[in-house]
Amino acid sequence: MCRDCGCQEAGLEHAHRDHVEDHSHVHDHGVHEHWVDGKLIRHSHTPRLTETPRRIRLEESVLAKNDRIAGENRQWFADHHIRVLNLISSPGSGKTLLLEKTVQALTAAHADFKLAIMTGDQERDFDAQRLKSAGAEVLQLNTQSACHLDAEMIRKQLGTFVRPDHQVLIIENVGNLVCPAAFDLGENHKVALLSCTEGEDKPSKYPLLFREASLIVLTKMDLVPHLDWDLKLCEQHIRSVNAHAPILQISARTGIGMDAWLNFLHTESEQRP
Repeated sequence: MCRDCGCQEAGLEHAHRDHVEDHSHVHDHGVHEHWVDGKLIRHSHTPRLTETPRRIRLEESVLAKNDRIAGENRQWFADHHIRVLNLISSPGSGKTLLLEKTVQALTAAHADFKLAIMTGDQERDFDAQRLKSAGAEVLQLNTQSACHLDAEMIRKQLGTFVRPDHQVLIIENVGNLVCPAAFDLGENHKVALLSCTEGEDKPSKYPLLFREASLIVLTKMDLVPHLDWDLKLCEQHIRSVNAHAPILQISARTGIGMDAWLNFLHTESEQRP
């Protein structure tokens, strides 16, 4: 949980919480002075606190500001016909490698494909440097103590880094299965990545992301023969929270499933008029 966003509340669409506001009344009768044997003696009454709690009902979305900005972002993307993917996973699931191979494949086969990438981390720009070396048009976003990107971070780049001629924007979110799923950025699709090294039950343990994902990508599939990992069991966990999202099996390192991923990107780009 990050220190500065209050995202312990982020999974709630609305907060319906009773807050107790302490209206304590101090009855101070002042300081009394008198002389005893030539010395000034001060007496003060200790204030007596009388607690009269009052309950206040809050029914405002804890993410209201973020949601409003996300809506503005979404309208800007729609006005400029840019499709937006928000890639979310735990750290180390293979998001950056997948994007490296994506950029290389698009550069080789579709030089005119206009792709922009934003990559989020708390600190440093290692991912951006890797993607830049692969030929990507990339911007690093550092969140410092926050564990996710938010809509305001994206809005600041619209019309500057993100241009109207881009066909697709991919946002590589901070590695985290929880908070990024709750913060709308204005994207068209949340894409959940899950590596086979993480275990089959993650979709059931972290259901918000997998429930809201439009596409679920199983990564590092070349490692399956070396693991005690059950694809059918993993799919059962996915389907227990999301019955309809397509599931892609990919190994960015070996190229397994990359054609299906690239076809998905092309289909998105064709949404432009």
